[in-house]
Amino acid sequence: MSDIALFSLSDEHRLIRDTAREFAQKEIAPIAAQFDESGEFPYQTIRKMGEMGFMGIEVPEEYGGAGLDTLSYVLALEEISKVDAAHGVIMSVNNSLYCYGILQFGTDEQKKNFLIPVASGKAIGAYSLTEPSSGSDASNMRSRARRDGDYYVLNGVKSWVTSGPVADYIVVFMMTDPEKKAKGITAFLVEGNTPGLRRGKKEPKLGIRASATSELIFEDCRVPVANRLGEEGEGFKIAMSVLDVGRIGIGAQALGIAEAAYEFSVNYARQREAFGHKIGEFQGISFKIADMKTRIEASRLLVYNAAMAKERSKTTGERFTLQASMAKLFASETAMFCAHAAVQIHGGMGYSREMPVERFFRDAKITEIYEGTSEIQRLVISRMELGLR
Repeated sequence: MSDIALFSLSDEHRLIRDTAREFAQKEIAPIAAQFDESGEFPYQTIRKMGEMGFMGIEVPEEYGGAGLDTLSYVLALEEISKVDAAHGVIMSVNNSLYCYGILQFGTDEQKKNFLIPVASGKAIGAYSLTEPSSGSDASNMRSRARRDGDYYVLNGVKSWVTSGPVADYIVVFMMTDPEKKAKGITAFLVEGNTPGLRRGKKEPKLGIRASATSELIFEDCRVPVANRLGEEGEGFKIAMSVLDVGRIGIGAQALGIAEAAYEFSVNYARQREAFGHKIGEFQGISFKIADMKTRIEASRLLVYNAAMAKERSKTTGERFTLQASMAKLFASETAMFCAHAAVQIHGGMGYSREMPVERFFRDAKITEIYEGTSEIQRLVISRMELGLR
């Protein structure tokens, strides 16, 4: 991979990228297939990633993080995801959906209690918005939180919670005033061992199988008012703000998957022979390679541009929703395009579990779904461009 002219990486950025690449190749690559097969959570490598600062890259050092910028986060996540998308999404959720929300909206006490252990990699964070009957339509949320003195009592079922089975701390969104719909949603910080919270069904997923995903079931779960994130009714605003950051992370994850599929395809096309020629000499294969490369570099520009927009927002306060949605949309569809092409280029070997290409194909699909489907991204982009709400 060569640096794109528009984004001339600093020596520090190159060091971060190369460090993540070396770690991924040395520590994750040898075990990726094994954990994909077993579906076990990779505790050991995730802890090592925490020790290296990958689990809280943008979090200030005083709160347990590495204190780096958004481009550093994207570069590291891209390299991790290139080797294994499951490790990538665990890292993405920890950094974006969990740490970012607390960093932006939490009190100093909440940052000390809920941010430090997760940003330092000593604990796992999760984000819980989706329910069986509501995904992007958060206003249809059925879970409820009722104020009871110095506590809120939480009841409801949450679904598709990444890291749900293993999370030590969770950002949870519940309805406190159903009549207000989206403006009646409130965010809470919940410890994983709180009475009244139990882990439900673990999802048997197509891809990213080493990333644990489950339901969370709340039954009269009492959470202190001090653990409310923001004010009552601010939950939807917090959730959408956090998802913007999450979409940049998924864009980086998708970019990594696409790059892996591309590199395996190029190497195979250079070596595999058919009819007395390397298959890369045939136009049917070479044009696939050309399309993969072009889409990857376009995705890289969009993802890095979104990262830089987010970084500028730290001082300007500007929104980066549009950049995040475009990056996530194009990179995720590029990941699926490249993974599909890689399977076709490899032929029967692409369909075999003896090679990682079929894993890239399975892992790529989810990037078009979580943190807002491709359809939702198109809705967000078009409405912003047309000035619609």
